[in-house]
Amino acid sequence: MNKSDKTPAKPRRTPPRLLQVIRSTRVTPDMQRITLGGEELKGFPANRNGAHIKVFLPRPDQFKPLLPSLGVNGPVWPEAHLRPITRTYSVRRYRQNENELDIDFVLHGYNSPASGWALHAKPGDFLGIAGPGGPDPLISPADWHFIAGDMTALPAISALLEDLPEGSQGHAFIEIKTSRDIQPLVNNTAMSITWLQIESIPARQNDVLLQAVKNVSPPSGVTSVSAFIAGENHAVISIRDYLRTAYGLSKARLYAVPYWRRGQDEETYHQERHRIMDEVY
Repeated sequence: MNKSDKTPAKPRRTPPRLLQVIRSTRVTPDMQRITLGGEELKGFPANRNGAHIKVFLPRPDQFKPLLPSLGVNGPVWPEAHLRPITRTYSVRRYRQNENELDIDFVLHGYNSPASGWALHAKPGDFLGIAGPGGPDPLISPADWHFIAGDMTALPAISALLEDLPEGSQGHAFIEIKTSRDIQPLVNNTAMSITWLQIESIPARQNDVLLQAVKNVSPPSGVTSVSAFIAGENHAVISIRDYLRTAYGLSKARLYAVPYWRRGQDEETYHQERHRIMDEVY
């Protein structure tokens, strides 16, 4: 058999990386940026800003997280009492020349595992990551774009705006608690940005992102539309369903990912999120 007749081997997945904190920076009162580095970070993809990654946090009695190994059929986890606390975050920025990775954590106080870790994090502390994953690019090429999300989506939205071509048009809606959560964004495109404050709105009545999307229409002459929607479960599904109905967007042009669900932690919401992401439309 000729070498050319052989089926190419699937590329081996990269095992989880154990990294260390280089510095911790308060971006806004409700967001902390943790900059990570280390030998195991070398080789991280240089063009995946905004992509999602798995973060492995040490348990309260651990100095560093005990990471899963990569087996033939997927990850092999430590025993339950040693298993790291796992959360999903976005790559804010990877600087290849400096071998530094930024992850932005929304702060929910000290009792939340990830928020509490980020508030306490100091140089030398350990954190594990796996990935990146998700679609590449995060938003499909089109004449006009919808981008919408809450603060958990802000790191990905920030990276998106930085990487979109200069001529990109559309509107980005970002839900925040108060004006103190507004942060400077690099935007060299024709995309408009609207910050939506929700501090005075009861959580169960919050549909400001959906209403904002409904109130904006692409200008005449636009022949293609795409969207990136991320954040809380109810908001993401509502906007997804509206864009499917109003603009006929299929999954190829509509990346809608619910990062979290009100009243549930990642462990209890994990399967539901994957069911939503696997829906065909």
